[in-house]
Amino acid sequence: MPALGKWLSGQVTSLGSSVIAGFAVASGGAFVFLRLTSEVIEGETRAFDDAILRSLRQPGDLSVPIGPEWLTHVVTDITSLGGTTVLTLVTVGTVGYLLLALRRQTGMFVLFSVLGGWLLSTLLKIGIARPRPDIVPHLVDVHDLSFPSGHAMLSAVTYLTLGLLLSRVQASRATRLYVIAVALVLTLLVGLSRVYLGVHYPTDVLGGWCAGATWATICWMIARRYLPRREEPVGR
Repeated sequence: MPALGKWLSGQVTSLGSSVIAGFAVASGGAFVFLRLTSEVIEGETRAFDDAILRSLRQPGDLSVPIGPEWLTHVVTDITSLGGTTVLTLVTVGTVGYLLLALRRQTGMFVLFSVLGGWLLSTLLKIGIARPRPDIVPHLVDVHDLSFPSGHAMLSAVTYLTLGLLLSRVQASRATRLYVIAVALVLTLLVGLSRVYLGVHYPTDVLGGWCAGATWATICWMIARRYLPRREEPVGR
């Protein structure tokens, strides 16, 4: 037993604290998502979801959101940052930059990581097939299924994946933290905007965050293990 304990201790130490933290985040995110999915399917979260959506509207008229009129325009602009068009442009722009910077392996890994996350989001929506909320009028047009929130999940998949992978090529710790912080803020704002606009239940957004963060963390751990931090110039 002492020998086994010493071996396990050595294995944990060799992994590094960041990898252990990543594994914990991925495992925790997956656990919360699966637990939340079960509760959603059983209808256990409906009262909570409805209460939150109602609290964001005027008591006398559920078609009017709380806050000043300009806030709705701001939130609508924010929610577009999680739309397919914007996320596609961000991904293509980032991959293009990496290719031009002669970081071809990282660029292709980013591309396939984001595309894989988008495919996973679509499959989850189809598999769970939760209808959109109807407790309050929607402030923007929506046509697909509700759980997990596509905007929340795809924002997490795209921004967190890009943030985590791009942080690997930053020289300073402050720059790495800044890149990850920006990715987190964008992901959170997009998800919250979907609830304010009445097009998603809060649990839809939470599920999207958990699934997206889990995927992004897994991609980061794979990149950390297999992608070189510095790539040799090829064909400059």
